[in-house]
Amino acid sequence: MDNKLKIFSGRGSGLLAKKIANSLGYELGKVSIKTFSDGELWVKFEENIRGHDVFIIQSTNSPAENILELTLMIDAAVRASAKRVTIVIPYFGYGRQDRKDQPRVPISSRVMIDIFESMGTNRIITMDLHSTQIQGFAKVPFDNLYSRSVIFDAIKDEKLNPDSSVVLAPDMGSVKMSQGYAKNLGMNFAIIDKRRYAPNKTQVSHLIGELNNRDVLIIDDMIDTAGTLVNAAKAAFEKGARSVIAIATHGVLSGEAIKRLEKSQINKIIITDTIEMSNEKRIDKLKIVSVSKVFSEAVNRIHKGESVSALFEFQKGD
Repeated sequence: MDNKLKIFSGRGSGLLAKKIANSLGYELGKVSIKTFSDGELWVKFEENIRGHDVFIIQSTNSPAENILELTLMIDAAVRASAKRVTIVIPYFGYGRQDRKDQPRVPISSRVMIDIFESMGTNRIITMDLHSTQIQGFAKVPFDNLYSRSVIFDAIKDEKLNPDSSVVLAPDMGSVKMSQGYAKNLGMNFAIIDKRRYAPNKTQVSHLIGELNNRDVLIIDDMIDTAGTLVNAAKAAFEKGARSVIAIATHGVLSGEAIKRLEKSQINKIIITDTIEMSNEKRIDKLKIVSVSKVFSEAVNRIHKGESVSALFEFQKGD
């Protein structure tokens, strides 16, 4: 690998970015980011990046300042004559606003893509998009990586008996993913039919599948307010489940999520480090696994001009 690769991070993803860089044998590049007293941001790359292959790592979860910070870093890199600017967004915020589902609303995920492209981004990398159609909004290459290999390892560490275990899809949107996990793990499959009666408000309508005296895995792409997850776990225990392990790529954990999870009967919650977790949210039943090697392999392949799609074959599953 030549010395043209440079990896930088915004303030929202410093820990994961450091792991990615170290996995490749690099140190994170030096960049100064300051917030003035009036709230304005100031960004400066503290090393030469002219003609370099620059990767900027930043998740776009709350606060919205993370998005603006990433945008300013892209512009600074382009104006500093970087040869190519690739943004690595482990968690793509606004990914759930991917369509115009009612009058007078924006397609916010499209707006995010437009902003990053207009700043001069040459390529976008993310993980486990809530809706893969978002890739179609971009005019530049857009790679959606999968956390599946890391999640598989975490599940195997639990040493569950496949014959007495069930993968439970918490809603219709996660059916395909859950079925993929169930097939690859040799486990049974069940599904919950839920009804959404307000934003972030759902209730279980029906549960289809046999859960009695079985270990249940509830797998989703993210845990936000944890309402869907806690309701699904409650329904599973009411159907005789022996234990419930919740698994998700993105631990958004907003609002009352941590309180809900602590009070719930859920035995363990496994998430990845796509979103940096504050100490207040690190409860005992929470386990965080790293996806740094998946991202570092993608960065390495892109830098060398190799195929990224080869990474998808095992990760994507059926």
